[in-house]
Amino acid sequence: MRLGFIGLGTMGRHMARNLMAGGHAMAVFARRAASAQPLVDAGATSCASPAAVAEQSDVIFTMVTGTSDVQQVVLGSDADEPGTGIVDGARPGSLVIDMSTIDPTATRAMAEMLAARGVDMLDAPVSGGPQGAADASLTIMVGGPVAAFERARPLFELLGTTVTHLGASGAGHTTKACNQLALLVTAQGAAEALTLAGRCGLDVEQVRTVLMGGVASSRVLELFGTRMASRDFSAGIESRLYHKDMDIALSLAHDRGAVLPAAAVTMQSVNGLMGRGRGRDDLSAMITVLEDAAGGATPDAPDGSKPNE
Repeated sequence: MRLGFIGLGTMGRHMARNLMAGGHAMAVFARRAASAQPLVDAGATSCASPAAVAEQSDVIFTMVTGTSDVQQVVLGSDADEPGTGIVDGARPGSLVIDMSTIDPTATRAMAEMLAARGVDMLDAPVSGGPQGAADASLTIMVGGPVAAFERARPLFELLGTTVTHLGASGAGHTTKACNQLALLVTAQGAAEALTLAGRCGLDVEQVRTVLMGGVASSRVLELFGTRMASRDFSAGIESRLYHKDMDIALSLAHDRGAVLPAAAVTMQSVNGLMGRGRGRDDLSAMITVLEDAAGGATPDAPDGSKPNE
């Protein structure tokens, strides 16, 4: 197939490469030419705009940061550069697949606009991080027309090991919001548990290892807990992106009247990271917000005594 890929960051460049490895032709666009160059060197065609990608493609993938970014790429909403969006270059019968994590309401609106021009759209956000993208082991959550999903299934299978159609347009992005909600609240719990262990004078990594052997075990405690214990806050996926994702989840809760108290508390920790200028640190840095809130109190020893007693 003739494919296009827009958004060649930490995730997108691996995903585009895996699609090319499946034998498909690839047209690419990135805001920074350097991001596209490795794929161009591997045989992809570099394009000057999303519209140009769409003109050369049967299926166009997008993997960019936020809702407004997807809207600009799909609809060409930049007033200074009209006619540059996917919608301006896509032909009837083509398919747009957005694999970003964005607002489901905006997704449905874009899908309706594209459908009016004979172009299908799927929302297909992913879970698995950069390593899952590199290994083609992503979990892919899909919303949109069933026929479009079946058409795209062979492509999804080049990107992930778990591919699920969840319903109409917006269902994929809604499911991703639920995934991020569960991940972030679990990370908050891990950060609180390890903060308490540290305040009580215990070896934080030893406590984390013990927790991994019981019912409290989780992938979040394994991955982010390890970074919390080792104080390795170099970015896996930057905290600013989780901040955006939790905002989507809380907006959905507001619209539907859902009560999410743990989400609200967790958002304060992520807000704290953003306020400290640490939005580009890994999410595991949220433990520092809790530690800062504890002030300068001297940690207790394992027996409950103070070091000077």
